[in-house]
Amino acid sequence: MATEVRRRSSRTGKLSATQEAYKKFIFRKTAFMSTILLLIILLTGVIITLGPLDITVTEAYCALLNKIFSNCFTVDDLAEQVIWNIRFPRIIGGVMAGFGFGVCGCVMQAVLKNPLASPFTLGISSGAQFGIALAAVLGVSVIGGPYLLIGNAFVFALLCSGFIIALATIKGATSETMILAGIAVNYLFTALSQLFKYFASDEQLRLMTSWGMGDLAAFTWERFPVILTVFVICVPLLMLKAWDLNIMTAGDETAKSIGVDANNVRTFIMVISSLLVATVVCFTGTIGFIGLVAPHMARMIIGGDHRFLIPASGILGAFVLISADAIGMNIIAPTIIPTGIMTSLIGVPFFIYLILKGKRREFWT
Repeated sequence: MATEVRRRSSRTGKLSATQEAYKKFIFRKTAFMSTILLLIILLTGVIITLGPLDITVTEAYCALLNKIFSNCFTVDDLAEQVIWNIRFPRIIGGVMAGFGFGVCGCVMQAVLKNPLASPFTLGISSGAQFGIALAAVLGVSVIGGPYLLIGNAFVFALLCSGFIIALATIKGATSETMILAGIAVNYLFTALSQLFKYFASDEQLRLMTSWGMGDLAAFTWERFPVILTVFVICVPLLMLKAWDLNIMTAGDETAKSIGVDANNVRTFIMVISSLLVATVVCFTGTIGFIGLVAPHMARMIIGGDHRFLIPASGILGAFVLISADAIGMNIIAPTIIPTGIMTSLIGVPFFIYLILKGKRREFWT
């Protein structure tokens, strides 16, 4: 009897220690994401103050709260208009774009089991770039009016993704097939865009080049309902596959033995993430670094559990993007350095530093 009591007490102690370790495990990851979110909020107030109009951090937050809670604070009308209609939409656009790129880069690296996979290395941006070139040089567009360029970028980005997914489905949606199809499509649409640039006029060439450098200026309040709708649909669908992605890290055969069809998950992830990326890309242009580096940064800090890695990659992507955009807008003001250039100039050295300082660990088995 005493032996049985001791055994039960030992099992209870082990279970309690395991539960305590798991709580600490969860706390560390949620604390990290909460810290980055807090930094984004603080950085927002600082970024709003940067510009020709003299605005303090207090005025920035008061103006934002004034809009949300209906005239709770007294704020200068000019400052409020500049903050709410010019500076804040660009920051929100950067947060959403960075979050979308980070999330999509994370899930694409997971399903393709390739550290170089991202929304742009798989050719999605080259398809959007071709759509812009087609509209700029030939005037051919899917949607007319003010959405001429944006509509073309969105449609051709989706067509590019659709071609990759269709080809992979025919040959079997393995990671190798999708990567090779993405490389082929990337080269094809890049070559077609370069061909249009060769015959373009100076004005057309300037338009294609500026779009290809990436910019957040296209974000306005009028366009947010479309972007927000796509985010609300796509991000939860990707999060629902977090457990399947964790299982797939052990290999397709192991996942199949547990009941997870890796090919179906891979196709589903590519379809949803392609829709999300196409929506962001059509407004921002080519900002290709975030989707590649943000997941690696998050993985080095919090590990490979996709329940936490997916949102952490998005939050880190948002933080890096708005930071790079703020520096690009103000480092040699009034000249604005394109966002896509700044993300690479700032992020690549930091990424290399993380690789050199981090532990050597293989995630892609």
